[in-house]
Amino acid sequence: MRALFEVSVAAFYVFLMTAQPTLTDLKALTHRRARATARGMFLQQAAAEEVQDRVGLVKKAFTAPAIVTAFPQVWEAAFPKAKIVPEGEVLALEPQAHDLVIHAMGLHWTNDPIGQLIQCRRALRPDGLLQAVALGGQTLHELRACLGQAEAEVTGGLSPRIAPMGELRDLGALLQRAGLALPVADSQPLTVEYEDAWALMRDLREMGETNALQARLRRPTGRAVLTRAAELYATHFTAPSGRVTATFDMIFLAGWAPDESQQKPLRPGSAQQRLADALNSREEPLPD
Repeated sequence: MRALFEVSVAAFYVFLMTAQPTLTDLKALTHRRARATARGMFLQQAAAEEVQDRVGLVKKAFTAPAIVTAFPQVWEAAFPKAKIVPEGEVLALEPQAHDLVIHAMGLHWTNDPIGQLIQCRRALRPDGLLQAVALGGQTLHELRACLGQAEAEVTGGLSPRIAPMGELRDLGALLQRAGLALPVADSQPLTVEYEDAWALMRDLREMGETNALQARLRRPTGRAVLTRAAELYATHFTAPSGRVTATFDMIFLAGWAPDESQQKPLRPGSAQQRLADALNSREEPLPD
């Protein structure tokens, strides 16, 4: 298991050192998205249902929502009154036109995630809400490790196969950089069981989530690499049910367009009462 992890980390850093400035081949991504099937929409549906629940908990009525998505058929069902905005480097969003913007399952593929959030923030009216959901860094860690080790064993080399998705803390920090107030970030791992690694890879194709990295190999992966990866997967990631497991790390981001009506932190030193008095405890100075 340790060897799998070491190979996975090594593959990630090889990618960082050799990758071109453009992470995603947008033409290839569009092609992948176009061949997605209705059967592969369960991940999009899970994300849409969770975002719908989160927006429903906000004590505010949203009258002008917009959704950035490559799969409008899923998100329109959850938000039928929303304007659908296609994925792209430049988003078709008008300034201050919306009180709710949802960036739906696309940040992990964009070449400029902070730019995407800035465009969403500019499209928000004051005190409007941005809700984003994307796949995070632990997504498909099982497949990443097995493919990396298999390729190293069979070919003696490594190639980028799964995008190096952002971790929760890094993605959360983007909210503040984009100028959003009251930022919140949390993750919700989703574990899915498959008959074997082959079934998982077929599902990724039907999701439109197969390799679209700019630095990917431009020839089909050898059968020997895939067979060895499936063997490693069965050895290391089999559930008690006898099926293999795959992790989808769903990260949710929320932030508000700044507005004077929002709560603000007190100025340092402006407290009217000591914490020790409020807790009825003794204040002990720290040693120098």
